Amino acid sequence: MRIAVKAIKKYPWYLKPFFWNQKRKYGQVLNPGLIWARVPRLFATVALLYRAFDTRRSPLTPVLRSLVTVRVSQINWCHFCVDINSFTLAKRCGSMEKVRELATWRESTLFDDLERAVLDYAEAITYTDRQVTDEQFESLKKHFDDEAVVEITGLIAFQNMSSKFNSALDIPPQGFCSPTGRRW
Repeated sequence: MRIAVKAIKKYPWYLKPFFWNQKRKYGQVLNPGLIWARVPRLFATVALLYRAFDTRRSPLTPVLRSLVTVRVSQINWCHFCVDINSFTLAKRCGSMEKVRELATWRESTLFDDLERAVLDYAEAITYTDRQVTDEQFESLKKHFDDEAVVEITGLIAFQNMSSKFNSALDIPPQGFCSPTGRRW
């Protein structure tokens, strides 16, 4: 990592519940959280934004949210994000099949029309040499209302920020998901 984490006791007291929750949920405190927490107001804001996307009231299924976060992370070369989000995707799908096929989703038969529309849209937003086309947007609108499109767009933008932050600071994987043997 390009920036070191501090000992937990050196972070402000009001961030400790976030760390406790990460340890409860993942079995360990996440290094990106410890890096963001070096600037507590940023950490709190990012944590609240993440929570807004990871909710049961979302019109996006948990699997769809995970597909987006893994694919965006692959594109941005965020090893930490691919690790943790692949783990979550596998858990939500009940297998590693979609995790293994995600980098080549266009050639795979595992993804339905909704997933393909969302992945195509996510790639158009994430790759800097592309723009979202009217056709891609209309493909999304076949499956989602305006509020859901706003949410999926926000999730893609959030994951781009998160994965670019982690990649730039060279935050390594924390061992959540075994490598699939594929380069993304």
